[in-house]
Amino acid sequence: MPGPGTLLPMFPLGAVLFPHASMPLHVFEPRYRRLTRVCLEGDARFGIVLIERGSEVGGGDQRTSVGTRAVITHAAALTDGRWMLRVQGEARIAVEEWLPDDPYPQALVSEWPTPPDEAPQDAADATAAAALVAATEPRVRRARAVYAEHGGGSALPHDTVFDAEEPEVAVWQLCAAAPVTTYDAQRLLAAEGTIIRLRLLGQLMDELELDLQRMHSPE
Repeated sequence: MPGPGTLLPMFPLGAVLFPHASMPLHVFEPRYRRLTRVCLEGDARFGIVLIERGSEVGGGDQRTSVGTRAVITHAAALTDGRWMLRVQGEARIAVEEWLPDDPYPQALVSEWPTPPDEAPQDAADATAAAALVAATEPRVRRARAVYAEHGGGSALPHDTVFDAEEPEVAVWQLCAAAPVTTYDAQRLLAAEGTIIRLRLLGQLMDELELDLQRMHSPE
């Protein structure tokens, strides 16, 4: 478990990975092929942060300071040296210092826990958080359905289950399932706590549904 100022290989991307969510990665750039080999030979963890400006290829990008520690769960090597990975988000991280990108991006990071006043402290708090999750889940499902009706991906499968026993986990799962922009995904990731994140997610879902209805309503 990384502590304050832990050195971690980093993979800046044009996408956001949430804790408790998974993501496929196609690794083709030489420096990230090396990062992959190092991780597979030792600790399979590295950090993912969003590129705010610039490109994923070649460096020279501007990166966010809040990201996610990921662990490689599946890896397939291709004959030309590329890799196909599946990674799982573990926890939020805060970048304390970027080091030179040699031989690949690295940073000193610390894990960013949920603030105590935003984490359930007792059974009553946990019940309240679970109730908020239960109220937000149908809004995510409805937004996904409306988005799908207008050609924006697929509706959420009916058998998708969110972790009702762990509200903090369920919130991250809902964030990953929600049809949000990369900018809003980063806002959700960087939100200060579970309750704030839930409220922001519900607001984003309501705004998306209204926007789609306005765009496609007859004049």
